[in-house]
Amino acid sequence: MQGREGGGGVELLDGADPGAVGGYPLLARLGEGGMGLVYLSRTVSGRPLALKTVRAELGRDPGFEERFAREIRNSDRVRSPWTVAVVDYSPVGQRPQWLATEYVAAPSLAEWVQHHGPLPEQAVMALAAELCGALGAVHGAGLAHRDVKPSNVLLGRRSPLLIDFGIARAVEDSRHTQTGGVIGSPGYLSPEQASAGGSGEPGDVFSLAAVLVYAATGIGPFSRPSEEVSAPVLLYRIVHEEPVLDGVPAALVPLLRSCLAKDPQQRPTAHAVGALLERLGGRTGTWPQLVPEALERDLAVREAQAQALVSDAPQSPPQAPVSREAAYGPATEGLGTAGPPASGSVRGRWSGRTAWAAAGAIAAALIATTATLFLKHLPGGEDASGRRPSPSPTVASLPASWTGTWVGAGPGTPSADGVTQARTGRFAVTLTLDSARRGDLAGKQVSRVTEVGTDRELGCTEALRLGEVRRTSMVFEAVTSHPTDRSAAVSCPKGNVYVVTMTGPDTLGLGDEGAQSAGAPTTLTRR
Repeated sequence: MQGREGGGGVELLDGADPGAVGGYPLLARLGEGGMGLVYLSRTVSGRPLALKTVRAELGRDPGFEERFAREIRNSDRVRSPWTVAVVDYSPVGQRPQWLATEYVAAPSLAEWVQHHGPLPEQAVMALAAELCGALGAVHGAGLAHRDVKPSNVLLGRRSPLLIDFGIARAVEDSRHTQTGGVIGSPGYLSPEQASAGGSGEPGDVFSLAAVLVYAATGIGPFSRPSEEVSAPVLLYRIVHEEPVLDGVPAALVPLLRSCLAKDPQQRPTAHAVGALLERLGGRTGTWPQLVPEALERDLAVREAQAQALVSDAPQSPPQAPVSREAAYGPATEGLGTAGPPASGSVRGRWSGRTAWAAAGAIAAALIATTATLFLKHLPGGEDASGRRPSPSPTVASLPASWTGTWVGAGPGTPSADGVTQARTGRFAVTLTLDSARRGDLAGKQVSRVTEVGTDRELGCTEALRLGEVRRTSMVFEAVTSHPTDRSAAVSCPKGNVYVVTMTGPDTLGLGDEGAQSAGAPTTLTRR
């Protein structure tokens, strides 16, 4: 459904729209998909989000909430340049249910072809290669998408993205429960999905081929020009008739025909399709050079529009002055840590969801610029109107269950190239938290990361101020930062925002919103 939510034209909010959902401010309406309304939102650090709400009738279906959460967890296993990250989702029992993902200011393939016609041949070849990479990542994680269609492909600037895998399954299961019908876009379902409702990796390959026919011709392989056909007719054609490939680039016809075989066992795998495409000249990484000029202009407008909305959004209320230096010593001694080294354009991550690149001029600066710890952001605590309440220092405090010392270790990045990303060994984190009200210093966080070959310490230590108190997570701000090894030539900037999630009575989960560092721990355990 993020064809519209990911990059369609935005609409101003009206009186029927809430001011916030799940603690995230709503900035504009992006559209409506199969799950519900989709809004433009932002994180506390200013990162744009697509926030999708779940229609009430879906949420009432028995078992939907469990399936919804399960599929989101499954989708988090897929990490690739061709997927958007799930940033947050509604806690169990909260209504309305919602899902927040990275916002991509780009049109869907369906939207683009509808308004501008088919893509040029070279762009189709590049699109094919990139989507094979996307499916390879999904299948490599042991999952199947099951809803590959033009509206689930975003024509991003760096690469096309395949969205909403997993989420579609939760919605599909609910609709099967309610009606016993077949769910999805009929023109892009595989024969086994159209006839029996089940689909796996071969079904994704079939749907991919149908999407590429659409990209090249403007219609699906089982539709006819200027024809308005019913879903039952499309489903019948998919199961019983051969695809129409008129207008598809000649080099692609044999490959797409094999992908559109009725028998799933006769279709090639996504990996095999990608290998064949490479021989035909379709390679990953070529998309940015082959984006049509009109699409370049469209992307620039969308990006500027989204940035203006996010930048104009009201900022969080001012934080209270720091007032607890006496409890922890001088602020210059630090109370926390930034993360381990990751540099240049290499993407690093704390654990799960999305990695952001950071840049610098020299190796030490590169290491330090991205030595940043971001932890999972799970909001809560709206008032009755659905809006985030103003901070209240008398009640907004760190719960006693959070206080103490938490430790964890990650593998580091021993196989990095040592140029764009430092080669590091074991990456240890110690987080110490004490009771604190919002706006006060709350603790310290120390990372210890050694460089392979030199044993140089690259970690940072930071003082953390409690920024926000939420139902299952806390937002911290680093007010000071310095190298854990004072003699190391590492720059540790202050001002980073960190979010930590309580995942169990003795565990904290680490997400990766922001400029993450590769090789970091994914969990901290109470010591």
